[in-house]
Amino acid sequence: MKAIVLAMFVAVALADRPSFSYDAPTPRPSAPVRLVEIVRDDRVHPAADGSYTFDVETEDGIVRHEAGGPGGAQQGSVSFTFPDGQVFDLQFVADANGYQPQSPYLPVAPAFPHPIPAHALEQIERGRLEHEARARGELRESSSHGHSAPSQLYGPTLTMKRVSPYISSEVCNQPIISEGVLRRSSPSCS
Repeated sequence: MKAIVLAMFVAVALADRPSFSYDAPTPRPSAPVRLVEIVRDDRVHPAADGSYTFDVETEDGIVRHEAGGPGGAQQGSVSFTFPDGQVFDLQFVADANGYQPQSPYLPVAPAFPHPIPAHALEQIERGRLEHEARARGELRESSSHGHSAPSQLYGPTLTMKRVSPYISSEVCNQPIISEGVLRRSSPSCS
C-alpha cells in the first residue's frame, strides 16, 4: 500500500505542470500553413468627420469592402469561395437601425403569424369565458392577485367513490376537476 502511495506522489511530482504564464502557447506541429498573399489593399483612414473606406482582396478569393460615414453608419460586403466552389456573398449595412446583413446563406425565420396551437386557443377561449362571466357577476374575484379560483366553467366537480378497503375515504372523496369530461376513471375508487 505504501509503495502505491509513494508511486502516486512520484507520478504527480514528475507530471507536466500547466504553465500559468500569459505567454502565447507554443506552436505545435500541424499541417503546413500556406501563406496567402494580399492582392489589393486600398485604405482611406478615418477623416475628421469619421468617414473611411477599405478594400482588401487576397489571392485565394476573399474580398472585403467597407465604407463608413459620419455618425458611425457603415456599409460593405464580404465574399469568398467555399472549397466546393460555391461563392459566399454577404452585403451589410450598420446604422441607427442596427446591423442588417443580407445573404442567401443566412437562415430565414418562419413567416409570422404562424398557426396558434390548439391548446393555446383553448386557454384563450377559457379566459374569455371567465372574463365574460366575471363581468356578468357569475364569478367573484379572489384575493389571489385578481385571479379567480377554478369555476363552474371548467365543468362539473366529480367525486370518486371508494371501492377498495385499502384506499381511505379522504382520497376517494377528493374532487376531480376536468374540463367537463371525465377523461379516465380511477380503478381504485368507484
